[in-house]
Amino acid sequence: MSVILRLVFVVAGLLTALFVARDALNFELIQTWVAVVLALIVLAIGSLWALRQKT
Repeated sequence: MSVILRLVFVVAGLLTALFVARDALNFELIQTWVAVVLALIVLAIGSLWALRQKT
């Protein structure tokens, strides 16, 4: 689980760095927001995958 979360945070950092300068005051806030959205996407995919496997 921690490996998946670390990968999500690395991807969030890379995506945020594409759109926001690293020295911006709100970089960490935006990075956290992107990480939460990516984590929700991963959870949704996992949930849908589990539903697909049951049918």
